[in-house]
Order: sequence, then structure tokens, then C-alpha cells
Amino acid sequence: MKYIIEDYRVYLTNKDGAILAFVTFPKINDEEVIINHTYVDSSLRGKGIASKLLEEAYKKIKEQNLKAIPECSYAVKWFDDNFVKRDILKEHREDKKYD
Repeated sequence: MKYIIEDYRVYLTNKDGAILAFVTFPKINDEEVIINHTYVDSSLRGKGIASKLLEEAYKKIKEQNLKAIPECSYAVKWFDDNFVKRDILKEHREDKKYD
């Protein structure tokens, strides 16, 4: 399996190139992306794949100096659980969960 990191998505393929998991974060304006979808094939669930996808997305968003708006439920939970990664959120709130 190989993670592929692009400007607005991160995905995982099997040896045949089929996409097994992905997170998408399309740009909505010059400064922001929206993390709108996270998917992991049922054969890979429970192995931390979604968290790794979000970690790679975080790095890419930060590298591009963009702010993120988590929309999909997994991304919202991931940022709630990974407090130190909230620096890229459009509305960074230290005292509350992002909801």
C-alpha cells in the first residue's frame, strides 16, 4: 500500500493501483480548504488508516499555508482528539472542541 499526497487529497492504493482510502480537502477560496470527505475501505477499517490520512492532509494544508474547515464527521473528531493540530483550522478555539 502506498499513500499518495496531492495538493487537495491524500489517498492510499493497493499494489494494483486501486484506491482503498482517501481524504479530500478542496480549496474553497485563496486561503481555505474544506475537509469534506474521509473514506476507508471496510477491509482496512480499525487499523488507523483514517488518522494517518488526516495527519498527511494536515501536513499538506499547513505546507500550503491554508486554513481548514473540517466538515466530515471523522475530520471534526480527529481535530477534537488532536488539539495541537488545530492551528490550521479557520476558527481555532483553544477552550472548546471544534463543533
